[in-house]
Amino acid sequence: MTLAGEVGELLRSKGLTLSVSESCTGGKVGDMITDVPGCSDYFLGGVVSYSNQAKRDILKVNPTTLSRKGAVSEEVALQMASGVRVALKSDIGIGITGIAGPTGGKPTKPVGLVYIAISSEGDTVCRRNLFKGSRREVKAQAARVALSILRDFLLQH
Repeated sequence: MTLAGEVGELLRSKGLTLSVSESCTGGKVGDMITDVPGCSDYFLGGVVSYSNQAKRDILKVNPTTLSRKGAVSEEVALQMASGVRVALKSDIGIGITGIAGPTGGKPTKPVGLVYIAISSEGDTVCRRNLFKGSRREVKAQAARVALSILRDFLLQH
C-alpha cells in the first residue's frame, strides 16, 4: 500500500476529512492523495496558494505575519493549515510553504527549507525540514514527508 493509501485508510477508519494548502509543492500532495481510488470519501480539496495574496485572501493568513515572518515560516504554515481547514470545512488541514529553488534562498532561509503544518480542531503541529536536491526533488520530498507527518499525526490521535 502506498503512503497516500495508508493515510486514506486512517482517515476513513477515523471518519475524518482532509484538505490541503500547498505553496512550494504546487499540488503534489493533492495529486498523491487523489491517486488513491475512493479518496472522495475523505479528501475535500486543496488550494495551491503560491502568492502571498492567495494566502491572505483565500486562507486568511494574517498580513502582518506575512510581512514580519515571511511566507516561508512556521507561523504561515500553521495559518495555511488552519485556513484551508476552515475554508473547506474539513477535520484536518495541511499547510506547506517553502523554497524549492534553485533560486530564492538566503542564509536564514536556504533553498530546500520547507515548513509542513497539520491543523485539527484540537491540535496543531509544524515541522521544519531542509531538503536537498533539484527543485523537482525538493517538491517530491516535501510532499512525501507531508503525508508521513499526517500519518503519524493520525496514529497519535
